[in-house]
Amino acid sequence: MSSDAYGHIVILNGPPRSGKSSIVEEIQATFPGVWLNIGVDHYMKMIPQQFQPGIGLRPGGERPDLEETIVQMYQGLYQSIAAHSRLGLNVVVDVGHHDFYSQKRDIFSCCRAILQGLPVLLVGIHCPIDIIMKRRLATWGAGYQEDGTIPLPVQRWQHAVHDGHSYDVEIDTSVSSPAQSAALIEEKLRSL
Repeated sequence: MSSDAYGHIVILNGPPRSGKSSIVEEIQATFPGVWLNIGVDHYMKMIPQQFQPGIGLRPGGERPDLEETIVQMYQGLYQSIAAHSRLGLNVVVDVGHHDFYSQKRDIFSCCRAILQGLPVLLVGIHCPIDIIMKRRLATWGAGYQEDGTIPLPVQRWQHAVHDGHSYDVEIDTSVSSPAQSAALIEEKLRSL
């Protein structure tokens, strides 16, 4: 099968509440062809309660008992992404990759290797922490600790999710709307 027959893969990597899901919705609504959302939120629904939060495990090494299983889960997720692309289906993925576990797991590099030879666009999704906190408050009605400080897990995500990663394009969702972000991604896809 020629690479022209493969579906495109767009990986959106960023912290929770950074705007990834809104960009996914825009891609699905406006890009030509079928775009499947195979992201963390959907994957989490398949994980039994005793293995939660699964691939949504926060930075900080707080559940070392789950880490080996999480590596397998990510491999399964990315094998699925690759399989869809090889069948000619476009895939958009919203994730929050980090390597701040109890020990180095190098999950992102392993996942990238699974996608080797496929048309992949890696997108770093950035958003200042003050905007993320406003979004958390709007969604859940809570976000700051009682003393007004930002919770440590939120702070950790802000740094760990992009640590050591290189991207094809980087987007700041505090200045780019979902439509503008999707348009930039679509422009970059044309060069694949």
